[in-house]
Amino acid sequence: MKRRIKIGEIKMGKKKDKTKERYKNLTLLHSNDLHGDFLAEKINKDLVGGVSMLSGYINKVRNEEQNVIYAISGDMFRGSVIDSEYKGISTIEIMNLLGPDVATIGNHEVDYGIAHLLFIEKCATFPIINANMYIATNGNRLFRPYKIIKINGMKIMFIGLITEMVLARTKLESMIGPFIDINDAVEEVGKVCNAYKPDDVDLTVLLTHIGFEADRVLASKLKPEWGINMIIGGHTHTFLDEPEVVNGIPIVQAGIGTSQIGRFDLIIDTKKNKIASYKWNTIPIKDEYCPRDEELEDLIMTYKYEVDKKYGKIITRLNRQLTHPERRRETEAGNLMADIHKEIAGVDIMFLGSGSLRKQRLGPVVTLGDLTEFYPYDDEIFVAKASGKVIKKFVSSMIRKALDVDTVSEFYQVSYGSEFVWSKSEKRLIKAELDGEKIKDDKKYTIGIQRYHLENLEKNLGIKKKDFESEFRCTATSGFQVVEEYLASHTHLDSVVEGRIKIKE
Repeated sequence: MKRRIKIGEIKMGKKKDKTKERYKNLTLLHSNDLHGDFLAEKINKDLVGGVSMLSGYINKVRNEEQNVIYAISGDMFRGSVIDSEYKGISTIEIMNLLGPDVATIGNHEVDYGIAHLLFIEKCATFPIINANMYIATNGNRLFRPYKIIKINGMKIMFIGLITEMVLARTKLESMIGPFIDINDAVEEVGKVCNAYKPDDVDLTVLLTHIGFEADRVLASKLKPEWGINMIIGGHTHTFLDEPEVVNGIPIVQAGIGTSQIGRFDLIIDTKKNKIASYKWNTIPIKDEYCPRDEELEDLIMTYKYEVDKKYGKIITRLNRQLTHPERRRETEAGNLMADIHKEIAGVDIMFLGSGSLRKQRLGPVVTLGDLTEFYPYDDEIFVAKASGKVIKKFVSSMIRKALDVDTVSEFYQVSYGSEFVWSKSEKRLIKAELDGEKIKDDKKYTIGIQRYHLENLEKNLGIKKKDFESEFRCTATSGFQVVEEYLASHTHLDSVVEGRIKIKE
């Protein structure tokens, strides 16, 4: 990492004033995957995170530094009951007060539908950019592809990109979904730079929501002539100690939520239109040095008061708090949810999308709001018959992708009675049992799965619907209601990690 140069360190005799104009400071703050993380939490006696203190820190930096830009790399939506209840309208109002200078969309921005997203974009008082989402029938972009911000004589260009995973969600929209397409990220960067980038742009930033590994691949393919200076990413919730530099381009993310913010302190060479030096780190958002934004806090509490009246009712009390710390492995809370669906659907194995569980903890007291934030995707449940061979292929493909830590993979929580053991050295399943008996290739079993994952089985796991032994039938139009009703009629439930899915070193 280069040493940060301070203006005044470079001495060029009589040309000193021109040098000052050439080298300019820029502070670039960035967030990604906020996921409706509006309220601060008490952690080890410290008040951490929350949009109020995040805004307070941003405003503090704006007052302390001369040239400041704040950018968001997608997934402002989903994760809180405030967001779910108002379908993102509350979130966009909160974001308007937070005041980013530019943002790109993430895959969860389409959770409420493409049409609703386009409406939300009109409600935003800040620019939302994306270069690679198109209307398939006429080739028109849905959003403006870039934004050039002028600050203290500098021109800073941002280009927005989104992951192809967004197509998995749009496929569920029967009217609009088939007409949405995602173009290749590298191609779109080239188009924008060739057609819209003037010669006097001082810094060019890719604001992406495609995942950390995809950012690395993207950086490796960018042509030097396009002059891309950095990539600020999202989607994989990656925490970094320092930027990853690929092809001379620093790549960063700022984890997930509002508990931290990324910060670049840059010196821009405005003559050569490049970074002269930079310093980057993530700043924890804590009450000890982040003032509260009272206006923003008032708006959030107004929404919270309204949703608390509806979502404050207690559904059940679990035996203890259950955890779901990470989506790529078996978890306590994940087991409970899969078991509930197995029992109600009457299947042999329930495959519940681990990523549909959005919080790390549930209980012991569970309110309607807690459950809504933990399990926000109100998806249908489908069942079908599958051969043991297909089930093994399903699990094998899932584990292979989960072991690739740089990608966002489809992982599933499986119901009780299932035991799958994967050998890393042999790269295959060495054990596949149900209720203590081997799963036989030619035997038929019933499985349950959510609609979203059913529609994307072929893309994510290479399994086609025709591979199953029967047609899929819907057993519940609301998976959320299944869980809500079950919890309301059962108390002191418990669940532990049992080794349903194991990786053998």
